Amino acid sequence: MTVTFSNVSSILSPVSLDSWWQIQGEWVEEPNDRRGGNSGVQRITQQGQLLYAKKQTGHTYRSLLHPWGRPTVLRERDALLSALKAGVAVPEIVYCSAERSREGWRAMLVTKALEGFQPLDEWYASHDREVLDAALHQQLLQQIAQSLANLHKARRQHGCMYAKHIFVRIQTADAQPSCEIALLDLEKSRPRLTSKQAALHDMLQLRRHSPWDQADWQSLIGHYQLAMGRTFKNLYNATRR
Repeated sequence: MTVTFSNVSSILSPVSLDSWWQIQGEWVEEPNDRRGGNSGVQRITQQGQLLYAKKQTGHTYRSLLHPWGRPTVLRERDALLSALKAGVAVPEIVYCSAERSREGWRAMLVTKALEGFQPLDEWYASHDREVLDAALHQQLLQQIAQSLANLHKARRQHGCMYAKHIFVRIQTADAQPSCEIALLDLEKSRPRLTSKQAALHDMLQLRRHSPWDQADWQSLIGHYQLAMGRTFKNLYNATRR
């Protein structure tokens, strides 16, 4: 059984799972053993394009639709496509394929690197919050809020909402500084019955793993509720660990 999604351009060959699998690079996430198999991520280069390749063997999840197991990269692929449809910036899929043989599943997801982006927690660590331009910082909070609201209005839960999975690119060279936001690590993402379920799970989780003080958090929630078109009383006073 083979399941394939490919967005490979002519300059980003090869196109088969075997060929992609043979490409080696630096491990940025060493293979870890769980879910009945292993999964790891390598940084690779093809035709000058920086890519991230998630390789899995026997690394599956089970659900009502897939009671016998399905590679988690296929769930992540579905989540990336759903987020993109909802208007959320995510890494572009270059290639995704899964094959099942007598030995079990083998699967791979290849995405383009987010050039010029960095994790939100690293961005804060490299900038003194006290000297950040107030207007630019409010724009950053508003863009984060809008991205998360877009995801949640589509009843899609990120599932692992830490600041390190929010990537930011700040442009300050132009007359009008701008912020761009992208979300990563959607492997645990799943649809929820309501937008409220998705919102409360992710936003409370984000608060526990966020870099903001209470004033910044309340500002973010103000932007978020405006984007959602509704209020969540228990989010304003949520606290960090």
